[in-house]
Amino acid sequence: MALLVVGLVALCAALAAGVVAITAPAAGDARVARSLAAIEQGYSAVLRAPARRGRISLLLAPLYRPLLRAGTALTPAGQRARLQRYLDYAGNPPGWIIERVLVAKAAGLVAGEVCGLVLGLFAGGAEAVLLGAVLGPVAGFLAPDARLYGKGRDRQDELRLTLPDVLDTLTICVEAGQGFDAALAQVARNGRGPLMGETARVLQEMRIGKSRAEALRSLAARTTVPELKGFASAVVQASELGVPVAQVLREQSREMRLKHRQRAEETAQKIPVKILFPTLLCLFPALFIVVIGPGVLSMIKYL
Repeated sequence: MALLVVGLVALCAALAAGVVAITAPAAGDARVARSLAAIEQGYSAVLRAPARRGRISLLLAPLYRPLLRAGTALTPAGQRARLQRYLDYAGNPPGWIIERVLVAKAAGLVAGEVCGLVLGLFAGGAEAVLLGAVLGPVAGFLAPDARLYGKGRDRQDELRLTLPDVLDTLTICVEAGQGFDAALAQVARNGRGPLMGETARVLQEMRIGKSRAEALRSLAARTTVPELKGFASAVVQASELGVPVAQVLREQSREMRLKHRQRAEETAQKIPVKILFPTLLCLFPALFIVVIGPGVLSMIKYL
């Protein structure tokens, strides 16, 4: 039991160290991150935001390059490509670059090892030290991946939720006489949320020379939402085949609303099944004690 407690504490400490390492801006990359965010997203507010460096950034500045080399050596090329995809799914937040994630993984490895050894020594026993030394660095090394994956998943959920409203806005703008690019600009200018940022990025890529089809394909590659991928493919095919974009948007909006309603109904139908097991585990034992308990006590008294 003591070993399990030590392992869980080491796991939590290493996860906290990895999260702190990845959420603290790395020294020297704040200005570059703001410039990249301004280029990719086209937000003037990003350029006006002041660059701030925390105390953790200043402390880690001399260790940045050694940690980067260690993180690169410990992370295979395929894993680095997957981390880059996670960054795309998370929207490439300012300051979150692949090099910084590698630094966070190396820092989490060291912090997890230290936390695991310290907790193992406090718990006492060679088994506790060994368990902390094994679980701590593993958890610290994987903590940035978990943090990045969770952030990307949350962002994809937001994209899925806001997509029907954005499609309705695009449909109204196009049917009112605006072109598709102007409708995208209207959405990016007046909306909020990750989908508006992706719309602004599509427009920015078109301004720097990409065609509409290439920009929309890039949008589909940066998301895991099937509906958004289908929307991008439908607009590209409509442009290539000469189909009116307003008609495509109208059909996409209707289909999106239908899927959204079906998903809500599916979630509602799963609720009774999810409630069943907590009810069996928590309510029924207490109910049995209240109903059967007095009878059992009476039987014990008279026997």
